[in-house]
Amino acid sequence: MNIETKQVNKEFGLKQVKVKRGLSKEKKNMFQAYLFIIPAILFFLALIALPLINVVWDSFHFKNLVSTLKTSFSGLENYKNVIHDENFTKALSNTTIWTVLSVAGEFILGLISAVALNQKLKGRAIFRGLIIIPWVVPIVIAGTTWIWMLTPDYGIINFLLTKFGILDKPYYWLGELNSALLTVTFVNIWRSFPYYTICLLAAMQSIPKELLEAAAIDGAGAMKRFFKIVLPQLKPVSVVLIFIHLIWTAINFDFIWVMTEGGPLNATETLPIMIYRYAMKQFDVGSASALATMMIGFMITIFVVNYYYNVRKNRV
Repeated sequence: MNIETKQVNKEFGLKQVKVKRGLSKEKKNMFQAYLFIIPAILFFLALIALPLINVVWDSFHFKNLVSTLKTSFSGLENYKNVIHDENFTKALSNTTIWTVLSVAGEFILGLISAVALNQKLKGRAIFRGLIIIPWVVPIVIAGTTWIWMLTPDYGIINFLLTKFGILDKPYYWLGELNSALLTVTFVNIWRSFPYYTICLLAAMQSIPKELLEAAAIDGAGAMKRFFKIVLPQLKPVSVVLIFIHLIWTAINFDFIWVMTEGGPLNATETLPIMIYRYAMKQFDVGSASALATMMIGFMITIFVVNYYYNVRKNRV
């Protein structure tokens, strides 16, 4: 009896040792997950983190692409040079106008088109497919096409506006100080609003139909249902879209550069174009890095504020 009990205990003990020494299923899954994440981490470090660190490092040094031997520590001198640059205030103002108007126009137009495409209309699937075309067209092609369309000599837009009597003569939309930035902003809205449309349309289709039907039975009209039910349901998606596009638009370089290169007379020069001029025109990498670091800090501030706002909101 005692001998059998000892044997059982020994076997049980051996089994316990085996269980302890072996990896659990959960730990194996975690190990596999880390293996899959490692390439992404290496990619992030090599192509994003290290270049960003290098930019911040260069911002505190005098560094010029022409005279590479004269690199030295500058402290905050590069930041002072950027802030006291005569074009900095104008570029900052242009960036603010460009970003706010673009994001607001994209959201409003995207919301209107999403509501329209959510209705039961003939050929709705075709329109849903066509509306994404501006978004998938490459920026260089879209910008060049709009330059041709806006040209005062042979552009179709000036031709139609003069033909219908809206304008007395062709207008140089991209060449006038008071219209260049607004024109580029309008073109950017045209190109980017389909992204809002698709995202908001998907969010609308996820709203329970029973909720809207119950509100209709209770006597709520179409406008009341939209503002009291649809818009609140779209708020999470809308906040994410606006937050992402604030960053995307503020750091956008290629669209303005293709259409105006920051002209005329810096009328459309934004902070990213100013960074390009520092680095590629004046070869002043230190000042370009300083301005880029300032923009990075601003973006991080927006992210932190948005993050803590969402955390506090979820706690409440």
